[in-house]
Amino acid sequence: MNRVFVTGLGAVSPAGWGITPLRDALQSGNDLPVRQLACPGRARPLSARGVPAPASRPGFSAHPRLRRSSPIGQFAVAAALEALGDKRPVNAMAADRLGIVYCSMSGCVNFSRRFYDETLKDPSTASPLIFPETVFNAPASHLGALLGSSSINYTLVGDAGTFLQGVALGAEWLVMGRVDGCLVVGAEELDWLVAQALDLFDPRATLSEGAGALYLQTDPQGNGAVELKAISGSHPFSTKLARFRSVCRARAEIENGCSNALLCDGIQGVERLDRDEVAAWSDWKGPRCSPKVVLGEAFAAAAAWQCAAAIDALARGAYRNATVSVVGCNQQSIAARFGKP
Repeated sequence: MNRVFVTGLGAVSPAGWGITPLRDALQSGNDLPVRQLACPGRARPLSARGVPAPASRPGFSAHPRLRRSSPIGQFAVAAALEALGDKRPVNAMAADRLGIVYCSMSGCVNFSRRFYDETLKDPSTASPLIFPETVFNAPASHLGALLGSSSINYTLVGDAGTFLQGVALGAEWLVMGRVDGCLVVGAEELDWLVAQALDLFDPRATLSEGAGALYLQTDPQGNGAVELKAISGSHPFSTKLARFRSVCRARAEIENGCSNALLCDGIQGVERLDRDEVAAWSDWKGPRCSPKVVLGEAFAAAAAWQCAAAIDALARGAYRNATVSVVGCNQQSIAARFGKP
């Protein structure tokens, strides 16, 4: 069986544009700025962590497909291009062997809210230019157009655990020989609609936005690659199936007692939302990293940040192995294990 390696990482987060600001923010552990989102019909504004403006205008924003794209599309493309680095396709043949898996939960909610708001106010003046940006697969389509790829391109919609499902899917395409490389991207954007929905679950949670990306190949491409060792199955939970049990099942499938291993979990510092994951990993003896405590809750993007943080630590030689635990907000628990080749 072919082995699968992560040969590139990319991130856009409340810490900034790039994997380096993400790493620095997690190492410092300092609180990132919180902004207020006004919510119609609500006196108290909602708190959220937004992505800061880039130091300079990204070159890709001039592409015809990205001139009017929503923030989520900009985040997804920026993270994907960073993950590709110098491995970006240079001709049509190479582009046609590049797969894309894009994962999201809320999707292009900015333009969706704006379009339906205009439609409800006056259907005759609702802008048709906005509508293409309301669909879930718009960012993946933009990314494929920018890279000139006509290869397989999937959009997966679900909770945070969907990102690891996307990694498993990309790995399967590589093993089957359907692609030579695969970008797996998770992205989300801020909007008061999503912030209000999260507030209903627990007002102490802080919504955030951004994207993360992994580039997968079967060739390790040098000493900096990190191997995908295992991904558990997706273990659903509901009112009838305990979330704690689903986390334990995911953990049992990928844990192998590796020493010098990092646990990159999805804890965000909110007891009600964290308790099942905390309990399932309570006996973990090794080091831990909890990106959402610093960066906030960004669903698919947050799961991508967890993977990026874990893989970045391995690539820099801080650890030999890393486990990523993702407990979605409403669907599934899933886990992955990465290690040095």
